Amino acid sequence: MARKSWPEKLADPRLHEIKPAPIDIAGMKAGELMLVPTARMIDAFIRAIPTGKAMGVKELRAALARRFRAQVCCPITTGFHLRTVAEAAYEAHLDGLGVEAITPFWRVIDAGAPTARKLACGIAFIVERRRAEGLA
Repeated sequence: MARKSWPEKLADPRLHEIKPAPIDIAGMKAGELMLVPTARMIDAFIRAIPTGKAMGVKELRAALARRFRAQVCCPITTGFHLRTVAEAAYEAHLDGLGVEAITPFWRVIDAGAPTARKLACGIAFIVERRRAEGLA
């Protein structure tokens, strides 16, 4: 079976889940009501962050959890989906979309984030986009 592309992963039709957190991890306690987000949810959330504003991953997780009436948001799934959102956006940019039309993942992923080192866009792209928006 062929590996799914980033846009295919972003378009995954599965729905989010809310269930008890299975273990204590990343500030979550086992048993807390946990949102397991979708890539599309994270994409939509990031697109709603205004130009010139940044948000950390912890803030994003907390805001998503509140929005969906959960206590916490899964850090592992969020991390996977943040990469999916970033890679799909950058791929769209390489295919000709301007940076104003792609998901502004650099508002959540800064140059120091572990995910940044894995992205096809490279750290320089993130630094350039953050600088263009006046983000630290």
